[in-house]
Amino acid sequence: MHDLPTSDRVRCEIAAPGIARVTLTRPDKLNALDPAMFDALIAAGQALHRMAGLRCVVMGAEGRAFCAGLDLSAMDALTSGGAAPLTERTYGSSNLFQYAAMVWRGLPVPVIAAIHGACLGGGLQLATGADIRVVTPDARLAIMEMRWGIIPDMGGLALWRGLVRDDVLRELTYTNREVSGEEAVALGLATLVDADPAARAMAIAAEIAARSPDAVRAAKALFNRHRDLPADAVLMEESVAQARLLGSRNQIEAVCSQMERRAADFTDP
Repeated sequence: MHDLPTSDRVRCEIAAPGIARVTLTRPDKLNALDPAMFDALIAAGQALHRMAGLRCVVMGAEGRAFCAGLDLSAMDALTSGGAAPLTERTYGSSNLFQYAAMVWRGLPVPVIAAIHGACLGGGLQLATGADIRVVTPDARLAIMEMRWGIIPDMGGLALWRGLVRDDVLRELTYTNREVSGEEAVALGLATLVDADPAARAMAIAAEIAARSPDAVRAAKALFNRHRDLPADAVLMEESVAQARLLGSRNQIEAVCSQMERRAADFTDP
C-alpha cells in the first residue's frame, strides 16, 4: 500500500507495477500554476522520491491543456511580499518555484511528460523537469515569461541547457514565439511526437520498468551530473557506477533473462 498525496490540484496514483502517474487536475484553469499547485507538485515529487519499488513516473494533465503557465494569483504572491524571497534557497539549491520543476529531475527514476494543448511558460519548465517529453503534433509550447515582464525562473535555463541551441533558446525567450509539438521536437524542447502522448508515455514507462532498476537509477544519476563535470570526472563516475553494477543480483538476472528468453525478475533498491 503506497501513501501517495492527493489534492484538488494534483492526483498521484500507481498506474501499473512500478509506474506512478501524476496528473494535473485543474482543467478549468488550463492547469495554471497557483500556490496550491506548486505545493501539490512538490508534495507529489517528494512522496515519490521516498516510494519503494518505483521504477518510472508518467506526468500528464486533465482537460484541454498540459499547463498554461503561471496563474496571476501566483504572480501576486511573488510581488506582495508574503512569499519567501526568491533568492532564499528553501529546497536545496532551489527556491519553491524552481523546485516544482527540479524535483522531477531529482527523482532517482525516469520521468516522462505527456503533453497536449498549451504548454506555456512555467508549464514548459515543469515539463522540462522530466527526462522525456512526448507531445501531440499540434501542442503549443512557448517560453512566455517575457510577455509579463519577467524571465524564466523555474529552472528552465538550467534544464534547457544542452537541449536547445543557445541562439534558438535566446530567440524563443526574447520573442515568446509559440512552436508546435513537431517543431518542439526539431528544436530539442520535446523528445517524441505522438497523437496519444499519454499512451506512448505509458508504453515507454513499461519498457523502462522492465529493465534492471539498479542500472536505470545509475544511468539517471550519471545523466544528472555529466554536464557539470569535466570529461575525466565523467569517465571515473561511469567506472564507479559500473563497478557497483557488475556481478550484482540484478545485473546477473538481466543477463540470465536475456539468455533464457524470459521476463526478468528484478529486485528493487
